[in-house]
Amino acid sequence: MKRALVGTPIDSSSSHQSLLSKRLALPVFCSDPLSSVAYATDEILLVLVLGGVTALTWTPYVGLAVVALLAIVVTSYRKTVYAYPGGGGAYAVAKDQFGQGTALVAASALIVDYILTVAVSVTSGVANFTSAFPGLVDYAVPLSVGLVALLTFMNLRGIRESGKTFAAPTYLFIVSVLLLIGVGAVKMLLGQPVVAESSSLQVHATEASGATAVFLLLRAFASGCTALTGVEAVSNGVPYFKPPKSRNAAGVLLAMGILAITMFGGVTFLAVRSGVHLAEDNATLGLPPDAVQPTVLAQLGQAVFGTGSFGFYALQIFTTAVLVLAANTAYNSFPIMGSVLGRDGYLPRQFGRRGDRLVFSNGILFLATASALLIVVFDASVTRLVQLYILGVFLSFTISQAGMVRHWNKELRRASGAERGTMLRARVVNGVGAVVTACVLVVVVATKFSHGAWLVIIAIPLFLAVMVGINRHYRRVDESMSPAPGGVRLPSRVHAVVLVSRLHSPAMQALAFARATRPDDLVALHVQTDRSDVPALQEMWSERQIPVPLVCLESPYRDLTQPIIDYVRGVRRESPRDMVAVYIPEYVVQHWWEQLLHNQSALRLRVRLRQEHGVIVVSVPLMMADVADEKPSTIGV
Repeated sequence: MKRALVGTPIDSSSSHQSLLSKRLALPVFCSDPLSSVAYATDEILLVLVLGGVTALTWTPYVGLAVVALLAIVVTSYRKTVYAYPGGGGAYAVAKDQFGQGTALVAASALIVDYILTVAVSVTSGVANFTSAFPGLVDYAVPLSVGLVALLTFMNLRGIRESGKTFAAPTYLFIVSVLLLIGVGAVKMLLGQPVVAESSSLQVHATEASGATAVFLLLRAFASGCTALTGVEAVSNGVPYFKPPKSRNAAGVLLAMGILAITMFGGVTFLAVRSGVHLAEDNATLGLPPDAVQPTVLAQLGQAVFGTGSFGFYALQIFTTAVLVLAANTAYNSFPIMGSVLGRDGYLPRQFGRRGDRLVFSNGILFLATASALLIVVFDASVTRLVQLYILGVFLSFTISQAGMVRHWNKELRRASGAERGTMLRARVVNGVGAVVTACVLVVVVATKFSHGAWLVIIAIPLFLAVMVGINRHYRRVDESMSPAPGGVRLPSRVHAVVLVSRLHSPAMQALAFARATRPDDLVALHVQTDRSDVPALQEMWSERQIPVPLVCLESPYRDLTQPIIDYVRGVRRESPRDMVAVYIPEYVVQHWWEQLLHNQSALRLRVRLRQEHGVIVVSVPLMMADVADEKPSTIGV
């Protein structure tokens, strides 16, 4: 089943074949910021409508501010990919420039961001799909979780394979949105009306003024900044690019920036000119409580291509596809960052190991599980989930850009001639990026705190505490496990104990193996939960002349585990420098479901015995397929 879903293993020597060209890297690492076009304008309108018709006239200015910020951040990260070609993004920059503490803050923010990226992208894709097919609205949660599972399987197959699969939908979405903007612009130039279906709805909201208006404007800007999510993904994934890695990554960032600005600006322009109205509360637009409001792209598709047209459905299908695939940005970025954190000892070390398809499988599975839980908890609501978004993004943006300023300061001390001019310009770019993103971070915290951002403010320190705790555990274990200068003292004697429930082939094999190890003394231990079984066992033992003493322990409460623990402890009390080797016979069954019927007592015993000092637990398995029948054989005993 695993091979059918994931594929055959890939040899480590073939890792160079999984590197990405710019054509494939764009959909792999940039589907998130490109797909943000599908909901960033929606988020601006959802906020501004609260201030009445007058507030909606501010939409173009908010859109321009978001475009300017996007241009600044993209330009800043182009400098980062050259300075840190090893990947790691904000975590790598912060670790190098500010130390491990700041790096962990950036990493915590990015972990929250990546989990939310998957949840928001998938649920937003489902929301666009149900705008075209309203009958599926009630199935948003199972549809979203199912799509997360599908994305997980695709990414477990390998980054190159997933890139090939997801490239076509991403490029088709880009073409469909550019076609929407182009056709809409041509219609307007020709004097043909482009009118959204919601343009005739009356806005029932109090006109905002004074401080309320300023706050609403800032909140709309903060919501529109969802268009910037995922921009840092390219800087995390530089090692996955074909050589020259940094130049190719910078080229993809530039292409992504141009496309995102064009698409977001065009959609916002069309939304303003066509009179799109959108509100969280249906009553604000005078709609029935159970009415479903189409998204901005759905309304523009109807206005430009016509209701029920091929162009409209194509736009909705491609939008749904790219919104779901936008989660792929997180699927490719989080495992890379998780592998770095795993190698540094701040996440489980399993995160730092590649699977048999050359991807960091544990990071992918963790991300999928966390995102699916979030979708279920928030009932697949894009509006509720998006309130948690972007805070972590801009925290990592600010740390990364501030770190780059410090990086250029250090480089300038060593540079001379023409290099200084280049570095000075780079420092200015990153400095502007740090200041602007820090300001946006303050705005996001102030305007979104009461709308759910407080959960992220709690989550980031929580992840930070967990990572510090994991690292402390690893350091404590490494210190305690380091060998003493004089080596390990040999035990005085080794006492072997073979557990025997009844005389059968697994028990006989365990006895034979224990004898072959030549311990100082050897006993077979039986716990009698039913007295009638003991005479028969002793009789068989005597008949076969087994040269191992049989010790029978009474268990008045019919417990198997505690009498064995007490016996082993008694041996240890008599000779504290001795070791006790406990041999446990086990069945190896042919079918997985048969495992439920066997070895349960052995499992409990292993768990308890491993917690005892000076005790070694040895499992002696016997393949049932190798046993002709259940009659006991001597097997060397």
